[in-house]
Amino acid sequence: MISSRPPFQNPLSTPRTRAVHRAIADARRGVPVVLAARKPLILAPAETVGAEGLRLLDVLSTGEASLLLAPSRAAAVLKREMPDHAPAIALKLARPLIDTATLKRAADPTMEQILPHFEMTEAPEEAQAALALGKLARLLPAMVAAPVRPGWATRREGADLLTVPAADLLAYPLELASTLMKVAEVSVPLDAARDARLVAFRALDQGIEHMAILVGEPEKQETPLVRLHSECFTGDLLGSLRCDCGPQLQGAIARMGREGHGAVLYLAQEGRGIGLINKLRAYTLQDEGLDTVDANKALGWQADERNFHIAAAMLEALGIGKIRLLTNNPGKVESLAACGIDIVERVPHKFEPNGVNNSYLETKARRFGHLLG
Repeated sequence: MISSRPPFQNPLSTPRTRAVHRAIADARRGVPVVLAARKPLILAPAETVGAEGLRLLDVLSTGEASLLLAPSRAAAVLKREMPDHAPAIALKLARPLIDTATLKRAADPTMEQILPHFEMTEAPEEAQAALALGKLARLLPAMVAAPVRPGWATRREGADLLTVPAADLLAYPLELASTLMKVAEVSVPLDAARDARLVAFRALDQGIEHMAILVGEPEKQETPLVRLHSECFTGDLLGSLRCDCGPQLQGAIARMGREGHGAVLYLAQEGRGIGLINKLRAYTLQDEGLDTVDANKALGWQADERNFHIAAAMLEALGIGKIRLLTNNPGKVESLAACGIDIVERVPHKFEPNGVNNSYLETKARRFGHLLG
Protein backbone atom coordinates (compact mmCIF):
# COMPACT_ATOMS: atom_id res chain seq x y z
CA MET A 1 0.00 0.00 0.00
CA ILE A 2 1.31 3.49 -0.86
CA SER A 3 1.42 5.78 2.13
CA SER A 4 0.88 9.53 1.91
CA ARG A 5 1.93 10.18 5.48
CA PRO A 6 5.51 11.44 5.87
CA PRO A 7 7.39 9.58 8.61
CA PHE A 8 8.75 12.59 10.52
CA GLN A 9 7.29 15.88 11.64
CA ASN A 10 7.97 18.54 9.01
CA PRO A 11 10.09 21.32 10.57
CA LEU A 12 9.30 23.87 7.80
CA SER A 13 6.00 25.18 6.52
CA THR A 14 5.09 24.60 2.88
CA PRO A 15 5.80 28.20 1.73
CA ARG A 16 9.19 28.14 3.43
CA THR A 17 9.96 24.78 1.88
CA ARG A 18 9.09 26.13 -1.56
CA ALA A 19 11.42 29.06 -0.99
CA VAL A 20 14.30 26.66 -0.32
CA HIS A 21 13.42 24.67 -3.47
CA ARG A 22 13.53 27.85 -5.56
CA ALA A 23 16.75 29.00 -3.91
CA ILE A 24 18.39 25.71 -4.88
CA ALA A 25 17.14 26.06 -8.46
CA ASP A 26 18.31 29.69 -8.65
CA ALA A 27 21.72 28.72 -7.31
CA ARG A 28 22.14 26.07 -10.01
CA ARG A 29 21.27 28.73 -12.62
CA GLY A 30 23.66 31.30 -11.15
CA VAL A 31 20.87 33.66 -10.10
CA PRO A 32 21.65 35.59 -6.88
CA VAL A 33 19.43 35.10 -3.83
CA VAL A 34 19.10 37.15 -0.67
CA LEU A 35 19.88 35.35 2.58
CA ALA A 36 17.58 36.64 5.32
CA ALA A 37 19.39 36.86 8.65
CA ARG A 38 20.41 39.42 11.24
CA LYS A 39 22.74 40.86 8.59
CA PRO A 40 21.18 39.95 5.23
CA LEU A 41 23.46 38.91 2.37
CA ILE A 42 23.08 38.73 -1.38
CA LEU A 43 24.97 35.76 -2.74
CA ALA A 44 25.51 33.46 -5.72
CA PRO A 45 27.61 30.33 -6.31
CA ALA A 46 31.06 30.99 -7.76
CA GLU A 47 30.63 27.92 -9.97
CA THR A 48 27.50 29.09 -11.82
CA VAL A 49 27.34 32.87 -11.51
CA GLY A 50 27.67 34.72 -14.80
CA ALA A 51 28.30 38.33 -15.77
CA GLU A 52 24.66 39.32 -15.17
CA GLY A 53 24.69 37.70 -11.75
CA LEU A 54 27.84 39.59 -10.78
CA ARG A 55 26.28 42.84 -12.04
CA LEU A 56 23.26 42.26 -9.80
CA LEU A 57 25.52 41.50 -6.85
CA ASP A 58 27.41 44.71 -7.52
CA VAL A 59 24.41 47.04 -7.77
CA LEU A 60 22.29 45.47 -5.02
CA SER A 61 25.01 45.15 -2.39
CA THR A 62 26.87 47.52 -0.19
CA GLY A 63 30.08 47.20 1.73
CA GLU A 64 32.74 44.58 1.20
CA ALA A 65 32.13 41.63 -1.12
CA SER A 66 33.84 38.33 -0.42
CA LEU A 67 34.30 34.81 -1.71
CA LEU A 68 33.20 32.32 0.95
CA LEU A 69 35.09 29.02 0.93
CA ALA A 70 35.31 26.02 3.22
CA PRO A 71 38.54 26.18 5.27
CA SER A 72 40.03 23.19 3.43
CA ARG A 73 39.59 24.91 0.06
CA ALA A 74 40.70 28.30 1.34
CA ALA A 75 43.93 26.72 2.63
CA ALA A 76 44.84 25.70 -0.91
CA VAL A 77 43.93 29.08 -2.40
CA LEU A 78 45.87 31.03 0.24
CA LYS A 79 48.65 28.40 0.45
CA ARG A 80 48.57 28.29 4.25
CA GLU A 81 46.86 26.43 7.06
CA MET A 82 43.31 27.36 7.96
CA PRO A 83 41.34 26.58 11.14
CA ASP A 84 39.18 23.53 10.38
CA HIS A 85 36.58 24.53 12.97
CA ALA A 86 35.59 27.71 11.13
CA PRO A 87 32.31 27.46 9.18
CA ALA A 88 33.88 29.36 6.27
CA ILE A 89 36.80 31.53 5.27
CA ALA A 90 36.09 34.85 3.53
CA LEU A 91 38.41 36.20 0.84
CA LYS A 92 38.07 39.89 -0.01
CA LEU A 93 36.89 40.70 -3.54
CA ALA A 94 37.68 43.98 -5.21
CA ARG A 95 34.96 46.07 -6.84
CA PRO A 96 33.86 45.83 -9.55
CA LEU A 97 33.67 42.13 -8.84
CA ILE A 98 36.34 40.03 -10.55
CA ASP A 99 35.54 37.98 -13.63
CA THR A 100 33.60 34.73 -13.52
CA ALA A 101 36.53 32.65 -14.82
CA THR A 102 38.68 33.64 -11.84
CA LEU A 103 35.87 32.80 -9.43
CA LYS A 104 35.42 29.38 -11.00
CA ARG A 105 39.15 28.65 -10.74
CA ALA A 106 39.16 29.70 -7.09
CA ALA A 107 36.24 27.35 -6.39
CA ASP A 108 37.46 24.35 -8.39
CA PRO A 109 40.88 22.82 -7.63
CA THR A 110 40.70 20.67 -10.77
CA MET A 111 41.00 23.79 -12.96
CA GLU A 112 44.24 25.58 -13.77
CA GLN A 113 45.17 27.40 -10.58
CA ILE A 114 46.30 30.78 -11.89
CA LEU A 115 44.79 33.02 -9.24
CA PRO A 116 45.27 36.58 -8.04
CA HIS A 117 46.40 37.28 -4.50
CA PHE A 118 43.45 37.18 -2.11
CA GLU A 119 43.30 38.79 1.30
CA MET A 120 41.31 37.26 4.12
CA THR A 121 38.49 39.23 5.65
CA GLU A 122 36.00 38.55 8.41
CA ALA A 123 33.45 35.92 7.41
CA PRO A 124 29.81 36.89 7.97
CA GLU A 125 27.93 34.96 10.63
CA GLU A 126 25.63 33.64 7.87
CA ALA A 127 28.54 31.98 6.05
CA GLN A 128 27.57 28.45 7.07
CA ALA A 129 24.08 28.86 5.61
CA ALA A 130 25.55 30.40 2.46
CA LEU A 131 27.78 27.36 1.87
CA ALA A 132 24.86 25.09 2.75
CA LEU A 133 22.96 26.51 -0.24
CA GLY A 134 25.83 25.58 -2.56
CA LYS A 135 25.90 22.06 -1.15
CA LEU A 136 22.13 21.60 -1.42
CA ALA A 137 22.45 22.53 -5.09
CA ARG A 138 25.29 19.95 -5.40
CA LEU A 139 27.64 22.68 -6.52
CA LEU A 140 31.09 23.44 -5.21
CA PRO A 141 30.64 25.11 -1.80
CA ALA A 142 32.06 28.47 -2.83
CA MET A 143 29.80 31.54 -2.71
CA VAL A 144 30.19 35.17 -3.72
CA ALA A 145 28.53 37.22 -0.99
CA ALA A 146 28.05 40.81 0.13
CA PRO A 147 25.78 42.76 2.51
CA VAL A 148 22.56 43.54 0.64
CA ARG A 149 21.75 47.21 0.07
CA PRO A 150 18.84 48.60 2.15
CA GLY A 151 15.77 48.93 -0.05
CA TRP A 152 17.13 46.47 -2.60
CA ALA A 153 13.71 44.91 -3.18
CA THR A 154 12.24 48.21 -4.41
CA ARG A 155 14.90 48.58 -7.11
CA ARG A 156 14.05 47.32 -10.59
CA GLU A 157 17.04 44.93 -10.54
CA GLY A 158 15.95 43.30 -7.28
CA ALA A 159 12.27 42.87 -7.99
CA ASP A 160 12.49 39.19 -8.97
CA LEU A 161 15.16 38.01 -6.54
CA LEU A 162 14.24 35.48 -3.90
CA THR A 163 14.68 35.89 -0.16
CA VAL A 164 15.30 32.73 1.88
CA PRO A 165 15.97 32.54 5.64
CA ALA A 166 19.41 31.26 6.57
CA ALA A 167 17.90 29.02 9.24
CA ASP A 168 15.69 27.28 6.66
CA LEU A 169 18.68 26.26 4.55
CA LEU A 170 20.32 24.69 7.61
CA ALA A 171 17.09 22.87 8.57
CA TYR A 172 16.42 21.57 5.07
CA PRO A 173 18.25 18.18 5.25
CA LEU A 174 15.91 17.09 8.05
CA GLU A 175 12.97 18.56 6.15
CA LEU A 176 13.82 16.35 3.17
CA ALA A 177 13.47 13.28 5.38
CA SER A 178 10.28 14.56 6.98
CA THR A 179 8.50 14.81 3.62
CA LEU A 180 9.72 11.50 2.19
CA MET A 181 6.91 9.22 1.05
CA LYS A 182 6.39 6.04 -0.95
CA VAL A 183 5.27 6.79 -4.50
CA ALA A 184 5.54 3.44 -6.31
CA GLU A 185 6.02 -0.25 -5.57
CA VAL A 186 6.50 -3.06 -8.08
CA SER A 187 7.84 -6.60 -8.35
CA VAL A 188 11.20 -6.74 -10.14
CA PRO A 189 12.66 -10.27 -10.17
CA LEU A 190 16.45 -10.20 -9.93
CA ASP A 191 18.93 -12.86 -10.89
CA ALA A 192 19.98 -13.36 -7.27
CA ALA A 193 16.54 -12.68 -5.74
CA ARG A 194 13.55 -13.67 -7.85
CA ASP A 195 11.04 -12.32 -5.33
CA ALA A 196 12.53 -8.80 -5.16
CA ARG A 197 10.40 -5.66 -5.07
CA LEU A 198 11.33 -2.05 -5.73
CA VAL A 199 9.79 0.69 -3.61
CA ALA A 200 10.39 4.26 -4.78
CA PHE A 201 10.49 7.22 -2.38
CA ARG A 202 10.30 10.90 -3.21
CA ALA A 203 10.47 14.00 -1.05
CA LEU A 204 8.34 17.13 -1.29
CA ASP A 205 10.87 18.83 -3.56
CA GLN A 206 10.00 16.24 -6.25
CA GLY A 207 13.72 15.88 -6.84
CA ILE A 208 15.88 12.79 -6.85
CA GLU A 209 14.25 9.52 -5.84
CA HIS A 210 15.54 6.96 -3.36
CA MET A 211 14.83 3.25 -3.81
CA ALA A 212 14.35 0.30 -1.50
CA ILE A 213 15.15 -3.15 -2.91
CA LEU A 214 13.10 -5.58 -0.84
CA VAL A 215 13.84 -9.28 -0.92
CA GLY A 216 11.07 -11.48 0.46
CA GLU A 217 9.15 -9.75 3.24
CA PRO A 218 11.69 -8.02 5.49
CA GLU A 219 8.94 -5.89 7.03
CA LYS A 220 7.50 -9.05 8.61
CA GLN A 221 10.82 -10.21 10.10
CA GLU A 222 11.87 -9.38 13.65
CA THR A 223 15.40 -8.22 12.70
CA PRO A 224 15.84 -8.28 8.91
CA LEU A 225 19.18 -7.80 7.21
CA VAL A 226 19.47 -4.23 5.87
CA ARG A 227 22.11 -2.63 3.70
CA LEU A 228 22.42 1.15 3.19
CA HIS A 229 23.97 1.61 -0.24
CA SER A 230 24.78 5.06 -1.62
CA GLU A 231 24.32 5.12 -5.38
CA CYS A 232 27.52 4.86 -7.42
CA PHE A 233 27.07 5.40 -11.15
CA THR A 234 30.64 4.38 -11.95
CA GLY A 235 30.73 1.31 -9.73
CA ASP A 236 27.14 0.05 -9.77
CA LEU A 237 26.37 0.65 -13.45
CA LEU A 238 29.73 0.72 -15.24
CA GLY A 239 31.57 -1.80 -13.08
CA SER A 240 34.39 0.61 -12.20
CA LEU A 241 37.34 -1.01 -10.46
CA ARG A 242 38.19 2.20 -8.54
CA CYS A 243 35.79 1.26 -5.73
CA ASP A 244 34.03 -1.78 -4.29
CA CYS A 245 30.49 -0.45 -4.70
CA GLY A 246 29.35 -2.82 -7.44
CA PRO A 247 30.39 -5.99 -5.61
CA GLN A 248 28.92 -4.65 -2.37
CA LEU A 249 25.53 -4.01 -4.01
CA GLN A 250 25.33 -7.32 -5.85
CA GLY A 251 26.75 -9.18 -2.86
CA ALA A 252 24.11 -7.71 -0.55
CA ILE A 253 21.26 -8.72 -2.86
CA ALA A 254 22.72 -12.23 -3.28
CA ARG A 255 23.08 -12.68 0.48
CA MET A 256 19.50 -11.55 1.09
CA GLY A 257 18.37 -13.89 -1.67
CA ARG A 258 20.02 -16.80 0.14
CA GLU A 259 18.54 -15.76 3.51
CA GLY A 260 15.12 -15.25 1.93
CA HIS A 261 14.59 -11.74 3.29
CA GLY A 262 16.32 -8.37 3.42
CA ALA A 263 16.28 -4.74 2.30
CA VAL A 264 18.81 -2.66 0.41
CA LEU A 265 18.17 1.07 0.74
CA TYR A 266 19.56 2.52 -2.48
CA LEU A 267 20.19 6.14 -1.52
CA ALA A 268 20.62 8.90 -4.09
CA GLN A 269 23.69 10.24 -2.29
CA GLU A 270 26.47 9.72 -4.83
CA GLY A 271 30.04 10.16 -3.63
CA ARG A 272 29.06 10.07 0.07
CA GLY A 273 26.64 12.89 -0.57
CA ILE A 274 28.65 15.26 -2.79
CA GLY A 275 26.99 14.29 -6.09
CA LEU A 276 28.28 12.66 -9.25
CA ILE A 277 30.00 15.70 -10.82
CA ASN A 278 31.86 16.48 -7.61
CA LYS A 279 32.80 12.80 -7.25
CA LEU A 280 34.36 12.90 -10.71
CA ARG A 281 36.26 16.02 -9.68
CA ALA A 282 37.45 14.15 -6.59
CA TYR A 283 38.64 11.32 -8.86
CA THR A 284 40.72 13.86 -10.77
CA LEU A 285 42.37 14.95 -7.53
CA GLN A 286 42.91 11.33 -6.52
CA ASP A 287 44.72 10.77 -9.79
CA GLU A 288 47.02 13.61 -8.72
CA GLY A 289 47.86 11.85 -5.44
CA LEU A 290 45.15 12.69 -2.90
CA ASP A 291 43.18 9.98 -1.14
CA THR A 292 39.38 9.99 -1.19
CA VAL A 293 39.09 11.94 2.09
CA ASP A 294 41.55 14.69 1.16
CA ALA A 295 40.10 14.94 -2.35
CA ASN A 296 36.63 15.67 -0.95
CA LYS A 297 38.05 18.23 1.45
CA ALA A 298 40.05 19.91 -1.30
CA LEU A 299 36.74 20.53 -3.06
CA GLY A 300 35.34 22.13 0.10
CA TRP A 301 33.23 19.17 1.24
CA GLN A 302 33.49 17.05 4.35
CA ALA A 303 34.70 13.47 4.01
CA ASP A 304 31.12 12.20 4.38
CA GLU A 305 28.12 14.42 3.61
CA ARG A 306 25.37 11.79 3.60
CA ASN A 307 21.97 12.46 5.17
CA PHE A 308 21.13 9.32 7.18
CA HIS A 309 17.75 10.75 8.18
CA ILE A 310 16.65 9.73 4.67
CA ALA A 311 17.45 6.07 5.41
CA ALA A 312 15.71 6.24 8.78
CA ALA A 313 12.59 7.72 7.17
CA MET A 314 12.55 4.97 4.54
CA LEU A 315 12.79 2.25 7.20
CA GLU A 316 9.98 3.80 9.20
CA ALA A 317 7.77 4.04 6.11
CA LEU A 318 8.50 0.38 5.35
CA GLY A 319 7.56 -0.64 8.88
CA ILE A 320 11.05 -1.89 9.70
CA GLY A 321 12.21 -1.03 13.23
CA LYS A 322 14.96 -3.38 14.42
CA ILE A 323 17.62 -4.37 11.90
CA ARG A 324 20.86 -6.20 11.37
CA LEU A 325 23.00 -3.72 9.45
CA LEU A 326 25.18 -5.11 6.66
CA THR A 327 28.23 -2.82 6.77
CA ASN A 328 31.93 -2.55 7.56
CA ASN A 329 31.55 1.06 8.64
CA PRO A 330 31.07 1.67 12.40
CA GLY A 331 30.32 5.31 11.61
CA LYS A 332 27.30 4.27 9.57
CA VAL A 333 26.04 2.26 12.56
CA GLU A 334 26.41 5.30 14.83
CA SER A 335 24.82 7.71 12.36
CA LEU A 336 21.78 5.53 11.71
CA ALA A 337 21.35 4.75 15.41
CA ALA A 338 21.42 8.48 16.11
CA CYS A 339 18.40 8.77 13.80
CA GLY A 340 16.43 6.39 16.02
CA ILE A 341 16.95 3.03 14.29
CA ASP A 342 17.47 0.02 16.58
CA ILE A 343 20.53 -1.84 15.24
CA VAL A 344 20.86 -5.18 16.99
CA GLU A 345 23.90 -6.38 15.04
CA ARG A 346 26.55 -5.17 12.61
CA VAL A 347 27.05 -7.82 9.93
CA PRO A 348 30.42 -7.66 8.08
CA HIS A 349 30.33 -7.15 4.30
CA LYS A 350 33.87 -7.48 2.98
CA PHE A 351 35.29 -8.11 -0.49
CA GLU A 352 38.86 -8.66 -1.60
CA PRO A 353 40.80 -5.88 -3.35
CA ASN A 354 40.85 -6.13 -7.15
CA GLY A 355 44.33 -4.72 -7.76
CA VAL A 356 42.99 -1.26 -8.65
CA ASN A 357 41.02 -0.32 -5.54
CA ASN A 358 43.64 -1.43 -3.00
CA SER A 359 44.57 2.08 -1.89
CA TYR A 360 40.90 3.06 -1.84
CA LEU A 361 40.12 0.23 0.58
CA GLU A 362 43.18 1.08 2.67
CA THR A 363 41.93 4.65 2.94
CA LYS A 364 38.48 3.43 4.07
CA ALA A 365 40.15 1.46 6.85
CA ARG A 366 42.68 4.10 7.84
CA ARG A 367 40.65 7.30 7.51
CA PHE A 368 37.04 6.12 8.05
CA GLY A 369 37.68 3.23 10.44
CA HIS A 370 36.08 0.58 8.23
CA LEU A 371 36.60 -2.90 9.65
CA LEU A 372 38.22 -4.69 6.71
CA GLY A 373 40.74 -6.89 8.52
